[in-house]
Amino acid sequence: MKVLVVGQGGREHALLWKLKQSPLVDTIYCAPGNAGTAADGINVDIPDSDIPGLVQFAKDEQIDLTVVGPEAPLCAGLVDALNAEGLKAFGPNKAAAQLENSKVFTKRILRRANVPTAKYEQFDRAEAAMASLDTLEDGPVVVKADGLAAGKGAIVCKNHAEAKDAIKRILVDREFGDAGNELIIEECLVGQEASILAIVDGNTIIPLEASQDHKRALDGDLGPNTGGMGAYCPTPLITEEMMDEIVENVLVPTVHTMNTEDTPFRGILYAGLMLTETGPQVLEYNVRFGDPEAQPVLMRLKSDLAEILLAAAEGRLDQIEPLEWDERPAVCVVMASDGYPASYEKGRPITGIANADAEEDVKVFHAGTKLIGGEPHNNGGRVLGVTALGDNIFDAKRRAYEAVRKIRWEGAWCRKDISDKVRDLIEVDAPAES
Repeated sequence: MKVLVVGQGGREHALLWKLKQSPLVDTIYCAPGNAGTAADGINVDIPDSDIPGLVQFAKDEQIDLTVVGPEAPLCAGLVDALNAEGLKAFGPNKAAAQLENSKVFTKRILRRANVPTAKYEQFDRAEAAMASLDTLEDGPVVVKADGLAAGKGAIVCKNHAEAKDAIKRILVDREFGDAGNELIIEECLVGQEASILAIVDGNTIIPLEASQDHKRALDGDLGPNTGGMGAYCPTPLITEEMMDEIVENVLVPTVHTMNTEDTPFRGILYAGLMLTETGPQVLEYNVRFGDPEAQPVLMRLKSDLAEILLAAAEGRLDQIEPLEWDERPAVCVVMASDGYPASYEKGRPITGIANADAEEDVKVFHAGTKLIGGEPHNNGGRVLGVTALGDNIFDAKRRAYEAVRKIRWEGAWCRKDISDKVRDLIEVDAPAES
């Protein structure tokens, strides 16, 4: 069959790479893609914001399945537009995508579903939000813009002074545009974070193996928040018993409540969880594969992804056999451009990718890259996701960083401690730092 992957980041390259392995897939396209998807598939020069263009391409090429990677086209209704033309697509429709598009909507669903989450209040006026803070004991809170803000709309504040500044940025200065028409103020939960991704067809839920992202820019979880500087899978944070608890107390009631709200969910339900002393609590929902979590998760998946996603799009996930996984863990290290997550230079040539890719059990997933003169150049803040399998988590880390050292461009950098959190979670004789 013909498959179209929509998007241009590391997540989309990982999806294309895994889908291409399916015997069901004859031809695979990526719109608009990057230098990596051009090597592993066929790039189509249509931006993911051009919904009419994407639908027309899918019609003209008789695409059998469109897999939508980023949240923006999902929230804009791409799946609705494809389905209206009788085309199959994997991902939620616009109404269901509100789980990511609106923090207020998500909190309402969580409350109705009785899913554990932080206490919160919502506001659309800065004066009311600040007055509410004055009634509370000073301390840490989280201020979140309601809508999509490119991963920057959740502001963790150490005290009320910082919270009031965040409120001003969102509701007065309009730093996040219409995404800041409303905001929520919620209690600051304490614990370890974990990412749970599940494939859903409206009724059946198939959880994927858990991963852990590294959001802060610098080693030791210091520095500003980013889109993610690396991830590993699986994480010992999520035991089999805890996964059962999460499915029962988080995923099932959420999917059921979405059905009762007449917004049935199909696609990837991504729960960002805080593992608190009282149990898992939902920080947020996303409605697509995480990036960079998708890279190590898909690196380990042995089942046919195309078969699974097609079944989800057709509402027959209950017919899918249990997923098969490579028992070896995977580590993804994000290589970024100097200056990220602030401003950075583009158009710098990258060398060594082929040498890194040639290493056993290593795959270099492209994110912010572009072909110039037939050679890859950096074209974004997060540029590559160097991902490796290993006999254990420490071996996977070693392999990933050995591959990282083979890649060069002016200003390239990465965190050096991706997956080191495992040392605090399991009792094992970890090797010395590489």
